[in-house]
Amino acid sequence: MTITLSESEQEALLEFSIQLAKEAGAVILQGSKSIRQELGSGVDSKKNSVDLVTEWDVKVEEIVQNAVREKYPNFGFIGEESYSKGLRPELTDDPTFCVDPIDGTTNFVHGFPFACISIGVIYQRTPLIGVIFNPFLDQLFSALKGHGAFHNLTTRLPLSAPSPLPSLSSAVIGVEWGHGRTKELVDKKANSFSRLAGDPNSGVVGGKMAGIVLAQESGGFVSGGAHVNHDGDVTEEILHGRKYIVVRAIADTPGESGKEAQKRIVKEFYDTVEDWDP
Repeated sequence: MTITLSESEQEALLEFSIQLAKEAGAVILQGSKSIRQELGSGVDSKKNSVDLVTEWDVKVEEIVQNAVREKYPNFGFIGEESYSKGLRPELTDDPTFCVDPIDGTTNFVHGFPFACISIGVIYQRTPLIGVIFNPFLDQLFSALKGHGAFHNLTTRLPLSAPSPLPSLSSAVIGVEWGHGRTKELVDKKANSFSRLAGDPNSGVVGGKMAGIVLAQESGGFVSGGAHVNHDGDVTEEILHGRKYIVVRAIADTPGESGKEAQKRIVKEFYDTVEDWDP
């Protein structure tokens, strides 16, 4: 029997996710400190940084999963650690938690304060809740579909009113380049960076998530890789994909709506970069 959620149950689910993220955040801080102490102790250890990160990744995921099973035993659960090992449950209309226990593991192991716990809830195959908590900076980002996105529960996002964006060349662009370091991938990444950051007037050709709900509720446009349908509908194909693109809210202009501008920016981006499999 399919599980349905009332408005009040969705709000309670958001509160649960926020509290769980904070509890997991405390463990992340503990883990980061423990790893840095162990790696810096000079004591011979068979564990390297990858082993230690995996150990804490698994520990945080288990804490979250156990709490979910206790509170919502009939809900689905997809964890980053278990997902990467091939455990990929079928997505249904029932509520499903989607968790990345430590997003930013390189930062985590070095104590660089940009790592977080990401908790999302998918309901009826669509992102419903997004909670991202950075325990190092005590920054919480949360959103419930149809209710807006907030920073530390009080400041509504986006922080400033949307403004026009005439072209990709005038945008601030952030790219997650992935871990691949083969020559073929590095060449594609370097060429893409050159086209995105270069100045065509100087001879350079081009010159041009749990975050899904947060982006959408703050006016952002979310889509997937180059070959999906970029209509703003985050489909199951996009959810299971490895490529995401997010464009901030854009103000309407006399000749173009904000959503039309967002779609244009997505097209410009994919027309500029080279495609590769992460």
